[in-house]
Amino acid sequence: MSKITIDGKELSFKQGQTIIQVAEENGIDIPHFCWHPSLSVSGNCRVCLVEVEKMPKLVIACATLAAEGMVVNTVSEKAVSARNAVMEFLLINHPLDCPICDEAGECKLQDYAYQHGVGESRFTEEKMHKDKRVPLGPYVMFDGERCISCSRCIRFCDEIAGETQLTFVKRGDRVTIETFPGKQLDNPYSLNVTDICPVGALTNRDFRFKARVWDMSSTKSVCTGCSRGCNIDIWARSNEILRLTPRYNPSVNGYWMCDYGRIETFKDVHAENRINGPHIKKDGKLTKVGWDEAFASAISELKSYNKEEIAFIASGFSTCEENYVLARFARTVLGVKNITVPDHKIPDSGDNILIREEKIPNFNGAVITGLIEKDGKGIDSILKKIQEGKIKALYVLEENIISLYPEYKTEFSKLDFLIVHSSNYNETTAIADIVFPSSTYAEKNGTWINFEGRIQRIRPAIATLDVDRTLDGMELSRLDKFGTTFDRWGKVKKIDARSSWRIFVGLFAAFGSKIKYNSADEVFDEMAKSIHALKDINYDDIGEQGIQLQVQLKTEKKLAEF
Repeated sequence: MSKITIDGKELSFKQGQTIIQVAEENGIDIPHFCWHPSLSVSGNCRVCLVEVEKMPKLVIACATLAAEGMVVNTVSEKAVSARNAVMEFLLINHPLDCPICDEAGECKLQDYAYQHGVGESRFTEEKMHKDKRVPLGPYVMFDGERCISCSRCIRFCDEIAGETQLTFVKRGDRVTIETFPGKQLDNPYSLNVTDICPVGALTNRDFRFKARVWDMSSTKSVCTGCSRGCNIDIWARSNEILRLTPRYNPSVNGYWMCDYGRIETFKDVHAENRINGPHIKKDGKLTKVGWDEAFASAISELKSYNKEEIAFIASGFSTCEENYVLARFARTVLGVKNITVPDHKIPDSGDNILIREEKIPNFNGAVITGLIEKDGKGIDSILKKIQEGKIKALYVLEENIISLYPEYKTEFSKLDFLIVHSSNYNETTAIADIVFPSSTYAEKNGTWINFEGRIQRIRPAIATLDVDRTLDGMELSRLDKFGTTFDRWGKVKKIDARSSWRIFVGLFAAFGSKIKYNSADEVFDEMAKSIHALKDINYDDIGEQGIQLQVQLKTEKKLAEF
């Protein structure tokens, strides 16, 4: 393999790699604005200037190919002086508005100005003023004065999103970015430009001025928007989610995520219709009760039906652990075999970038935990039995089943007994006899398996009363932050909800069963012993970027079968 020397270190490289690529692979930081690993090279910011022996001038590391025997110095006096000069030019017209800029704390220009700037400006003339607060599309706001013309956003739209929507206009210090006439920045991935913008020129309209990055905690999780399972960071403050951002995973979503996943998937967590505590229907109205009363009532009613009269509808929005414990409860306690999971496939709603037609993140997890009938009957068989009156009691896990199958609303309403796990009130909870408040994906531990068979972890980013009481896998220091600092501010509202697997543990206990789990990882450990596809895997193995399971995937509709 070819060798190159950078700052005195001899490094191997592959033919076709540039200096900055070799440096990045080996942990050597070369300042840059316009270069991005997933975009084409533009070479227009000039901050990555480095000195190469036997070359008469400095070269830009992003566009210069590595060569055998090349000796590169990124911190020579000549390179540092040039870098400082470039920074001075970039800051000439840049406004001094860091205190009110959303990018503060995450800004490359801010970081490099501190590291490579001279600390003062020799420019005494009036700065060039440009348009501010320009809505480029439904989600993105543009501040022309902050833009350093790196062209990342333009290249992203052209090369990744496949939509030519942005361009440079004018020249010199008057250059700015606009949408093409008759167009706006409205492609399904538009908010990714706010992530890759190295300054505060492009900002998320949904998040603007809500919080500073240092005021928020970030938690590694997985998007619920579709079966892709994009890796994300959940950013929260005062026990409230304020934004989601993509987390790099080359095996799943790269650097990107779609706008729907970023904007819409966490709104239900803080919606006004959150269910706070278990409810039982009394005199035709859902009434809040204690957990023990809800468990006792559920068991008492379920015992009055034979196993053929009961059905369970599990969910691809629930974790593998929750679906597994549901299956154990249904089969070992009640002897029920009528169990299935509905899909949420929307034909022609996917694309060839990230978005999948199947909209649930854990359909494969339901398959692995044995909830999909191999004979193909599935949900249609259960719906037919409900219609025929053969199924009289229905247990629904985290699915708004009436919204999915509105043509069966009359049949669902005629059921003798309906139990629902749900985080929010909906059409199904409105007709339920017992409602258990379930934690959202942002409030619990667990695993999902995406459409390719990659198992990934979700983690609690905010606290419910259950998480606060049980330390449901949350780091103690972060829980203390929620429970002490934020409580003192008087801003925390904690919902009385539980992870669905923990609700089933309560039902096991009410039935007199000895089955008991204390945490989601204990459930997973049991799954790893009994399910071949998960053999010898634990939470530590799954880590932050997941594990590709050795499974055979089939159709998009069924996704997998074992």
